Amino acid sequence: MVAEHTIVVGVDGSPPSLEAVDWAAAEAVRRGRPMHILNAFQWPPPIYAPVVAPSPSPFELGIQEAAAQIVAEAADRARAAASAVRLTTAIRPEPASVALLDTARTAAEVVVGSRGHGGFAGLLLGSVSTQVAMHAPCPVVVVRHLDRPPGPEAGRVVVGVDGSHDAGDALRFAFEHAASCGAGLTAVLAHRRAGSAGRPDDPLIVDADDVGEDVHRTLAESTAGWREKYPDVDFRTITVRGRASAVLVDRSAGARLLVVGSRGRGGFTGLLLGSVSLTAVQHAACPVAVVRQEKPGPS
Repeated sequence: MVAEHTIVVGVDGSPPSLEAVDWAAAEAVRRGRPMHILNAFQWPPPIYAPVVAPSPSPFELGIQEAAAQIVAEAADRARAAASAVRLTTAIRPEPASVALLDTARTAAEVVVGSRGHGGFAGLLLGSVSTQVAMHAPCPVVVVRHLDRPPGPEAGRVVVGVDGSHDAGDALRFAFEHAASCGAGLTAVLAHRRAGSAGRPDDPLIVDADDVGEDVHRTLAESTAGWREKYPDVDFRTITVRGRASAVLVDRSAGARLLVVGSRGRGGFTGLLLGSVSLTAVQHAACPVAVVRQEKPGPS
């Protein structure tokens, strides 16, 4: 188990995982946290049950050496990205999602690439990053970059709000990140205008007079107090007509980070990852942080 409040990053040598290393190193230094680089691999299943524990075969030794090389290269990259980072590493012979979820129990944040070596080229999100985003008890950042023209929130942190508890924790995470890196922050509330027929010529961003009082009330209540707590953050709020998932993906173009709660108001209790957060980690054009509601500690 890693030390508490550590930034954990999973690596497998793939380009997305190395981008995750860069992100995690910068995040660790910004937040004053240690960083832990983790590589996990599975031994091939035995053909028969040995009577005594066998010595590692040349093939197994090769796997270990490859894992050690991957971790060493990731550590060098982390130090190059942030020389002041406090760094530990580990190699674990178990499925990557199992190892990452185990470290997530005490981690401040888990960072993964959008796809690893095991992912097919056509997949938008790898199985490991999906599993970690669904089950980790701490915030998970999925590092992804798509080549899209910068949008209106370029260079800013974007956070989706809807008045739910998960969105409140996402807002807290977004403010902390924006403050630590000196970025602006935009809180976005997507809504469906009552009575709209969904005509193509309907404006996407609705004038304040056309938006119901409940929408403005939700946005005001969700963001209340944050300007005062983080006065140096360039904070703005917008209301946008449309599906929340589509609106947030659109606003992610060129953004520094998109922050979403794991489930919003529309999520069923049993769901581990809501449709908005799942769409965000699959389609956003920037890194995505999935923030799960914090459970209260023992009193």
